Amino acid sequence: MAGSPDLWSRWGEFGRFNTRGMKGGEALILELNRIVYSSGISSPVTSKRGLAARLRYLDSPAGRAALKDQGVTARTIRAWTKGRSTPTAANRERIDSAYWIRRRENLIRSGWLKRHLDNDGRGRRMEIYPVDQSHVPAERLRPNLQQRSITVRYIWGDLVDAWAAQDADTVDEIWDDVISDLDSDYNAYAHVSSVGIGA
Repeated sequence: MAGSPDLWSRWGEFGRFNTRGMKGGEALILELNRIVYSSGISSPVTSKRGLAARLRYLDSPAGRAALKDQGVTARTIRAWTKGRSTPTAANRERIDSAYWIRRRENLIRSGWLKRHLDNDGRGRRMEIYPVDQSHVPAERLRPNLQQRSITVRYIWGDLVDAWAAQDADTVDEIWDDVISDLDSDYNAYAHVSSVGIGA
């Protein structure tokens, strides 16, 4: 196929011809975030139930420290817990942020996320959605890009550690390991639209 050699490398100047997507490592980070958020309190912080559940979760020295990190004073926390006042809209956002920070920390510390993804060594099914080429000129299209589905094993401990440390470079390296199992055209999946983990 005629065209720039960049099309056959690791996308060369990604997005140059209006290809849309993100690095595979970024997609992995977003998917891990989704798994964490989907495992928490489902009621929104704006509801009475959701607010009460978050305040119960944060009722510990670490939880109160997380609230203080969000700018909530100890006096305000005492007023909420004793029912003397109700959080403002801004403070509900602070409570929600503190809750998710603690939730993430607890899932990492407990090892739940690693065990959940490792699935007793069986790994997890991963759906890989290719980049969006709908805005790419016809002569620049990369042919035969399609959704891929693979079972991924052995990476989960390292991936969670890198995600927890916010080490994007290591997550990128792990993504390279994942796509190297695809086939000779694995470079086409260095960038993707998204990934989905069956977890």
